[in-house]
Amino acid sequence: MMQTLHKFLLFHLLGLHVFGSEIINGKEAPQKLMLYMASVQDSKEGHVCGGFLISEDFVVTAAHCDRGNPTSVVLGTHNLKKVDNKTMRYAVKRCKHPSFDKERNGNDIMLLKLSKKARLGKTVQPIQLPKTEMKMKDKAKCRVAGWGRTKTGGKDVDVLQVAEVPIVNLEVCKTEWRNIKVNLPDNVICAGGYDTAKGFCQGDSGGPLVCGGTAVGVVSFNMRKNCDYPNVPNVYTDVSKYLRWIKEIRKKC
Repeated sequence: MMQTLHKFLLFHLLGLHVFGSEIINGKEAPQKLMLYMASVQDSKEGHVCGGFLISEDFVVTAAHCDRGNPTSVVLGTHNLKKVDNKTMRYAVKRCKHPSFDKERNGNDIMLLKLSKKARLGKTVQPIQLPKTEMKMKDKAKCRVAGWGRTKTGGKDVDVLQVAEVPIVNLEVCKTEWRNIKVNLPDNVICAGGYDTAKGFCQGDSGGPLVCGGTAVGVVSFNMRKNCDYPNVPNVYTDVSKYLRWIKEIRKKC
């Protein structure tokens, strides 16, 4: 009986969105915990992806979010229904990684240059990036957040959600994906989805994987947009492998 109830609840708590992913089996994020979170939006549909502020004038997101033709980012809000366009919305210039083709081929990272410097303060602060290339410790506890779907085929949410996810050994992750005929790209991190009921879903793409106060990953893709975890691990772009590119783009974008 309990197992049946667990499966029922699990089915109704998992989810996905066209360009990103919502948080699965997470909870509402504390309002003053993740001040770097950005909602990447287009002019018609609103929220299409997540992102994160890394300086006064740049937000990091996923390259595949470019398909949504984002025109702006919203900073400094916990609830997307409470946005002051005059102070929270910033037009952006898109600077996508030149080698990006599709998620499963890697290089799924993009910088968005803000049209003006962000107003930093009590509701908006950047997050730090790794200082050098790094290897994540297996089973390290990290966080992923977003406004994406909370179940497969569900709807995006208005209030920011967060979930704790463990790092999955990269070789184990590659083996799990290889079992379903997918060869993972280089320069990725795996966390959540595998051996846990928590992870991301559609609408969360582009958001950060945060470990120890550092943005180490960018939400990239999961298994066939299926958020009914556990299944194969969720895949993130490994930010530490793109530090040189990020530095170059910040100078010339």
